[in-house]
Amino acid sequence: MKEYQPTETADGGMGFFERYLTVWVILCIIAGIALGKIAPGIAETLDGMAISVNGAPVVSIPIAVCLFFMMYPIMVKIDFGEVVRAGKNVKPVGLTLFINWAIKPFTMYGICLFFLGFLFYHFIGPDAVDYVKIPFGLDLDAGQIYGSGEVVVKNGIRMLEVPLWRSYLAGCILLGIAPCTAMVLVWGFLARGNDGHTLVMVALNSLTMLVLYGVLGGFLLGVGKLPVPWQALVLSIGIYVALPLAAGYVSRKLIIRRKGEKWFEEKFLHILTPITITALLVTLVLLFSFKGEMIVRNPLTILWIAIPLFIQTVVIFALGYGLARLFNFSYEDAAPSAMIGASNHFEVAIATAVMLFGLSSGAALATVVGVLIEVPVMLMLVRICLKTRHWFE
Repeated sequence: MKEYQPTETADGGMGFFERYLTVWVILCIIAGIALGKIAPGIAETLDGMAISVNGAPVVSIPIAVCLFFMMYPIMVKIDFGEVVRAGKNVKPVGLTLFINWAIKPFTMYGICLFFLGFLFYHFIGPDAVDYVKIPFGLDLDAGQIYGSGEVVVKNGIRMLEVPLWRSYLAGCILLGIAPCTAMVLVWGFLARGNDGHTLVMVALNSLTMLVLYGVLGGFLLGVGKLPVPWQALVLSIGIYVALPLAAGYVSRKLIIRRKGEKWFEEKFLHILTPITITALLVTLVLLFSFKGEMIVRNPLTILWIAIPLFIQTVVIFALGYGLARLFNFSYEDAAPSAMIGASNHFEVAIATAVMLFGLSSGAALATVVGVLIEVPVMLMLVRICLKTRHWFE
């Protein structure tokens, strides 16, 4: 298998899009807020373009299109033959899966619950509320209580009124149960890790998400008293993970058969690289055009969410990196093993938050904050890895 190579510059670093992703995210925030101020009806109209089931909007068509183009370039890189052979390297694979699915979701829940529900509770506002979609498949009347929310009629539409901090917590949970399957390929490459191991773990995480994302999401959101039915989570995984995964698998086979593996690796994948990030940035403009008014009123909202997400990222990285050293991993396996757990699959988290709670929800905003801190924090962890390579000699 050829090792994955992210778009590179002459000095071997990240390409133009990857290098300045934080800048693009900030510009999208500004553009989204400006759009929401200048033409507030545009985002509302786009959000209204949805596939409904039993009268409930379940899939936002613009977001679904953007998310497909985010996910497909990632999925098409996966060589499923390598997934079968990954079992030969049991310890790094086992550690990564253990941290991603047995540790990370619960530390995310605990850390964010402490900060959002206790430490920052009064800063967010004890009386602050959020209006989210009524869960898919439920027919609730105004005044009914469901989870931590009450059904109210807002602008002629029945919505659930929930505490704002719980809505933020829901977005953090969705980040915590989504290990990275995209940018981690870049982080592993920059840290001079084992690209083969990284790519295999991307494939395994994608497949594991099909089973555990809905299970853990339903459990943790239920524990957090956020009203989400299991079928909605399963549907979101089907649309946002299974569909691009299947499209990637089929098209990879067809393209390699017709054009050859060399053309696929050197030409086709190179063309796809900016498509993923462009689709992500379009999604962010939509999200922030809806949340702009709230951010302008309370810009510290971003900070209250970013702090627990930053702590969670550092804790998970330190745990993975420390255990890798304890178990005598090579540096090339230790670095990507630690960073796969630390990084989040924010594309799926954003899509699921929008689908479950709505484009204007606090949960969707929390997942976007995850994007905002992803690049600078992960670049910091890459530097830590490079400076501590001698620990594994």
